Amino acid sequence: MKNLFDKHSFESAQKVTKLYSTSFYAGVKMLDKSIRADIHNIYGFVRFADEIVDSFHEFDKEMLLNEFCDDTYRAIDRKISLNPILNAFHYTVNKYNIDRQLIDQFLHSMRMDLEPLDYNQEKYEEYILGSAEVVGLMCLKVFVYGDESKYQELKPYAMKLGSAFQKINFLRDLNADYNELGRIYFPNVDAQDLTLENKLTIETEIEKEFDEALIGIKKLPRSARFGVYVSYKYYRKLLRKIKSKTIQDLLTERIRVPNNEKVVVLAKSYIRNSLNIL
Repeated sequence: MKNLFDKHSFESAQKVTKLYSTSFYAGVKMLDKSIRADIHNIYGFVRFADEIVDSFHEFDKEMLLNEFCDDTYRAIDRKISLNPILNAFHYTVNKYNIDRQLIDQFLHSMRMDLEPLDYNQEKYEEYILGSAEVVGLMCLKVFVYGDESKYQELKPYAMKLGSAFQKINFLRDLNADYNELGRIYFPNVDAQDLTLENKLTIETEIEKEFDEALIGIKKLPRSARFGVYVSYKYYRKLLRKIKSKTIQDLLTERIRVPNNEKVVVLAKSYIRNSLNIL
């Protein structure tokens, strides 16, 4: 029966989330049950595309990405795919009428990762839009249960949050991106030429985006607010750790928040959300 295959598809997306990102998985668990599966479905899609360009070095990544793109759109149009991850993703896209332009922009950024690029400011902003901001907008459509007016109201804040998260990821993953994949996303610099001034500028940008994003988080439906707020607080904690590191530290290690500190973040976030003092 089709419903059994759909159930398997949703469970597959959930397992992908748990396997690849325990922190994101924990954040999704803080969402209302009515929207958890849909966020897993989006994450599964995003993660598979990202894996193609980041991990499959022994294969023709461009061909695989082209096939994945074609399969994605076929799944959305046909409302079925034998790929469980795409079968789960199309369900959420069609359920909430997620704009295909968001999917186009995301996949475009994945194509930008096929080969190392020299990033200027325009390409930097273009990549962040596709790789992070539009993913936040896909999730926002779920958070507001497809309500278009609420979506448009909160759209700018969701984009700021996605941008802040991605810039933190760039700093946190500087070692792997540069030393393993030959990438540096920050505009007009080489990783070895990054200065303290560059780092401070990026951190200031992130802080400003976080401040703006919090305005939108406060306006989210209660079914989504706590889960998003926990992720927001976790990333602010991660940013504080990054601020304490030198550029050389970032080029030699991946900065993490220990599990015991994550528990503290979760507990404090729960109290503040319960008291409505975000």
